[in-house]
Amino acid sequence: MPNSTINNVLWTAYQKGQTIIPFGNVATYIPELGKARKNALGVTMLTKDGRIFELGDTDTRFTIQSISKVISLIVALETFGISTVFDRVGMEPSGEAFNSLVELDLNSNKPYNPMINSGAITIASMLLGHADFESMLEKTRALCHDPEIDLNEEVYASETANMSRNKSIAYLLESKDIIYNDVDESLELYTKMCSLNVTTKSLANLGIILAMDGLDPATGQQVIRKRVCETVKTIMLTCGMYDGSGEFAVRVGMPSKSGVGGGLLSVADDKVGIGIYGPSLDEKGNCIAGRPILEYLSKMLRLHIFDPDDIVTGMAE
Repeated sequence: MPNSTINNVLWTAYQKGQTIIPFGNVATYIPELGKARKNALGVTMLTKDGRIFELGDTDTRFTIQSISKVISLIVALETFGISTVFDRVGMEPSGEAFNSLVELDLNSNKPYNPMINSGAITIASMLLGHADFESMLEKTRALCHDPEIDLNEEVYASETANMSRNKSIAYLLESKDIIYNDVDESLELYTKMCSLNVTTKSLANLGIILAMDGLDPATGQQVIRKRVCETVKTIMLTCGMYDGSGEFAVRVGMPSKSGVGGGLLSVADDKVGIGIYGPSLDEKGNCIAGRPILEYLSKMLRLHIFDPDDIVTGMAE
C-alpha cells in the first residue's frame, strides 16, 4: 500500500482516538501517573520492510507499566521453557480486573495468566536468581531498539509507596506456595520493570519483532525463539487487555497489551508492530483512544488476525 494512503488512514484513526479521550481518566492510584497530560496521544507503526508511520506525541516518554509483562514472560519462557512457566501460571483469561485477588483466592491455586498482576509477580519471582534488574533492562533496551530506556525514579518511588494491593497479592501467592523467592525482592523487580520509560517507537520496535516471530528485521537476527513468540502473542490476544480482552479481540483482532501509563502494544503478524501512548484510560485501565484507533487501522489496513490479505506491505511507493 502506498505510504500516502497509510498516512491518511493513520490520520483518520488518530482523529477517532482524539474524540474519545475526554471520556477517560488518567490513573491516579499511582499519584505520579496522575500528572500525565490527559490529552496526549501518539501512534507509531513500523512495517516489516522498515517503513515507519507516526503521528502525535511519539517522542514523549512514559512508563511501560504492564506492557513489561510481555518482556518478562519472553525471558521466563526462554529461560525455563513453556511447561515450567505454565506449571506456575495459567493460560486462561481471568474475567477480573488486572489487580484482582478474587480469582486467585477463591477459584484457583495459581494465577490465571501472566498478564494480570498476580501472574506477573509470579514470573518476576521465578526470574530472581536467573535475571536481575540490570539484565532485564538491557533486554528491554535491545528488544525495543532504545538504549535510552531507563528507570523512572519518581514513578518507581510513587508505586513503591502505594503498593498495598500488590503486596497483598504477593503474600497470598506466598501463602499458596506459588512463589518461593523473597516477596520483597519479587515485588521490587516487578515494580522496577513497570517503571521503565519508553516511547511509542520503543513499543513499535518490540511489536515488529513479535510480528516476525522473533526475527529482528533491523538486524536479520533471530532474537526470540519462534515458539516463544507464538505463545506470547496468543496470551496477549486472549488476556492482554484484562477483562476487556474478548471484545477487543473481536473488534481489533490483534494481539495487544496495555499499561496504565497509557501505553498500548499491538502486533499484526508478518505485517506491523504498533505502539500507542494515551494516558486517558477507560474503566478497564486500558488506553481509551487505543481501541478506536486500532479498530480503524485493523479494518482499513486488514490487520485482523483472521484476515489473510496483506495490503500494508504488499506494495510500497
